[in-house]
Amino acid sequence: MRVHIHSRKSIIELLAGDFPKNAAVIRFYDPVNPRTGKKGTPVDYSHVARRVFSIAVHDIDLEVLPKYGLTYDTYLPEAEDLAKFIYRAYEEGLDIICQCEYGQSRSAACAAAILEHFYHNGISVFADYRYYPNQMIFHKIFDALTDIKSTK
Repeated sequence: MRVHIHSRKSIIELLAGDFPKNAAVIRFYDPVNPRTGKKGTPVDYSHVARRVFSIAVHDIDLEVLPKYGLTYDTYLPEAEDLAKFIYRAYEEGLDIICQCEYGQSRSAACAAAILEHFYHNGISVFADYRYYPNQMIFHKIFDALTDIKSTK
């Protein structure tokens, strides 16, 4: 399984060209912003990908959670379902595309968690200067993947 990190811009370019046939997509987008009321718009994969998991999640740090009415336990409640999605893709031999707005934080964290869980090299994403993986997303996904593995 190969894991790819994309921004909205790079994925739109890929969608206009030769989108991989053997890929599952994890797309992150902004939920409603409590200050502006504005909501992010997820990229449309309906004509190219059969497997898409969408997550509306704020790209925030631990200390900011209370300002959003969240705790670590209530942040990213989709983690368990996402881990199941990732395991199904892995078992079916699909590549995984992780995509968020800028391709630096949420998608990078997801990719790092997947790479660390399956191949023990998630540090490669943290070490790459192009990425700033969201540590809460990394830990929530990595822990959910570990929980799935322990039940198998």
